[in-house]
Amino acid sequence: MFPAFIRSILAEPRAPDPPARVWWDWALVGALLVTAAGEAIFRADVPARPLATVVALLVIPVLLWRRTHALLATAVGFGGAMVLHIPMFLDDVANAGLISMAGVLLLPYALYRWASGPEALVGTAIVAVPAGIGLATSETLGDVIGGTTVLVAAFALGAAMRYRAVARSREVQQVRTLERGELARELHDTVAHHVSAIAIQAQAGRAVAATDPASAVEALAVIEAEASRTLYEMRTMVRVLRHGEEADAEPADFGPQRGISDLDELTRMSPVVQVHRGGDLAGLPQPVEVAVYRICQESVTNAIRHALNATAVTVGVTGDVGVVRLRVHDDGDAARPATTVGYGLLGIAERAKLLGGACQAGPDPVGGWTVEATLPREVPR
Repeated sequence: MFPAFIRSILAEPRAPDPPARVWWDWALVGALLVTAAGEAIFRADVPARPLATVVALLVIPVLLWRRTHALLATAVGFGGAMVLHIPMFLDDVANAGLISMAGVLLLPYALYRWASGPEALVGTAIVAVPAGIGLATSETLGDVIGGTTVLVAAFALGAAMRYRAVARSREVQQVRTLERGELARELHDTVAHHVSAIAIQAQAGRAVAATDPASAVEALAVIEAEASRTLYEMRTMVRVLRHGEEADAEPADFGPQRGISDLDELTRMSPVVQVHRGGDLAGLPQPVEVAVYRICQESVTNAIRHALNATAVTVGVTGDVGVVRLRVHDDGDAARPATTVGYGLLGIAERAKLLGGACQAGPDPVGGWTVEATLPREVPR
């Protein structure tokens, strides 16, 4: 039987969503092809010049497929390198090939970054043959050590970047799962709050039914309204959570969640925080109100923690036709780079997405940092 680490490698799938070719991929391949042509024309010390030129011109373009077809690209690239190391073709095996063929060192990196486990093992064996021949024919020990170090570094860098991407993906998924769990707890609180109100109204109705039938009828109307609202909010939240993982059952306090009316509490976090509300903000579903508060709270917290020399953190919430818009802006210096998005921002972006809206954060063109979000007034059915 295979050792455990071999079994784990064999079970490793391909890395998901390899990036598409971009302009610099074409620029790299073009530059290498031009270099190869220049070497073939102007270098006087190229062994088997026609063969070396043909191999280079055939091998270099496969770099364009190194992410999506890592094993095939590696087989072509190092297969060509192996042809250049067959003694029957060359008198000088140690110096075979063009310098531009060094571009194939991107293939071991791509193999461990994007290929599946079995493909990586097969590709490693393919790489080992021409690499072994080349190292065995090296003239000095320094060449052997240097060549081995470069090749191992390419493999190791690819594996390290793969591990980093996997770890990042798992952390992002965990943030999304936690956010769905938070939504599930809010659903629990919402239902508990409304059911408590229904129970109180039912008790009041029973108490006055014999002496004041009109009040009992009013209590029944309130019960009907509360029940309808509870059923609506429960259905909308369940639809939102349907695509997520089931949240673990956790104790939750009975009571309504914070909403737009609680935004003024954010001013207690720092004297530089200012809150402004405008437009029509009445009658919003509780999930939307809670999302507005959570996004504003997380954005203000980030601004207080990370904005340098900020003199104002402005929170603006506006109710427009069909949507609620919010904007949190700080005027701090040295705004955070857009590429370093924290998990708190990932969480609020996930919440906005689950409710059918959008949220983005980044440096503001006029200075500072801005978080903007748009949420629908009605949770999508």
